[in-house]
Amino acid sequence: MADRIPVLIVAGFLGSGKTTLLNHLLRNNRGTRIGVVVNDFGAINIDAMLVAGQVDAMVSLGNGCVCCAVDVSELDELFTRLAEPRARIDVIVVEASGLAEPRNLIRMVVGSENPRIRYGGLVEVVDAEGFPASRVQHPELAAHLRLADLVVVNKADRVPRADLERLRQEIAEQIGQAPVYATTHGRIDPGLLFDEPMREAPRVAEQLSFDELLFDHDHDAHDDHRHLHDDYTSVSFTSERELDPRRLVGFLEDPPPGLFRAKGFAAFGVAAERRKFVLHMVGNHIVFEPDNWRRGEPRTTQLVLIGAGLPTETALRRLHETVHTAAEPLDPQTMLGVWRYTPH
Repeated sequence: MADRIPVLIVAGFLGSGKTTLLNHLLRNNRGTRIGVVVNDFGAINIDAMLVAGQVDAMVSLGNGCVCCAVDVSELDELFTRLAEPRARIDVIVVEASGLAEPRNLIRMVVGSENPRIRYGGLVEVVDAEGFPASRVQHPELAAHLRLADLVVVNKADRVPRADLERLRQEIAEQIGQAPVYATTHGRIDPGLLFDEPMREAPRVAEQLSFDELLFDHDHDAHDDHRHLHDDYTSVSFTSERELDPRRLVGFLEDPPPGLFRAKGFAAFGVAAERRKFVLHMVGNHIVFEPDNWRRGEPRTTQLVLIGAGLPTETALRRLHETVHTAAEPLDPQTMLGVWRYTPH
């Protein structure tokens, strides 16, 4: 489960900044090998990539990443190729525009029988300036937002701060728990979206690097909003005492605001249950997978929560409340919630 490649879907209305976000990830991936799936090569402005927009082509970008142009009917086959161990891909990013409705792409990834991939979340990109008008002309955008695991409000520098906050509040009311992340130029830290292999652990409340903050050539030097962005937060939780599976599932089903991803493994204080349960959660998609503890490995729960605007103290307090404190082990029936999220 830990070795499965996350498939991240990036969607959004025309001009919202999806391609800008993809280019940012490719330029700032810090050693992550990204497989980018688009339906138009011409939109990805990578200097080293001098390729026409033919269908079903795979092109190395020279920075360890791979770019593909496909028809949606070939997407599952492409996942198979990208997920082969020899490709050494760490994450697959699919630009939903022009390929299919986000709902269909989510179903395709979640329902895939490929044991090498897993769902990495739907990121919906919103143009802070143009979204109010686009929402009126295209009511279906509201449905796309409700599917999102993370909403990125891009071009945040183009609207007054009061209007930006009003828009974020409106979106938050529409979508519920999913975090709403504001940025400019599609700058979102890759660590929020996927694990970066060159780094041992996510940095807490990480902000964009100094180099990225200086990357502002698209704006006038006197524009004091050009560096506007949110940071992401990582919270680690460790417990040497076993957890109550009902309480942990309850936490995941009703997560703290701003939580985008959770990962790790848990030990449950349930009679006759001695296995390790690997957890991956993105948005409201939860997966538990039973595994065995390695020889000599302590039965210790270790979880990491990653989100934007995540209330760390509240999250940790609620996680501590999932610890099973009674002397007697729990009834096996308490595992039913975990089994509901276990692939069969």
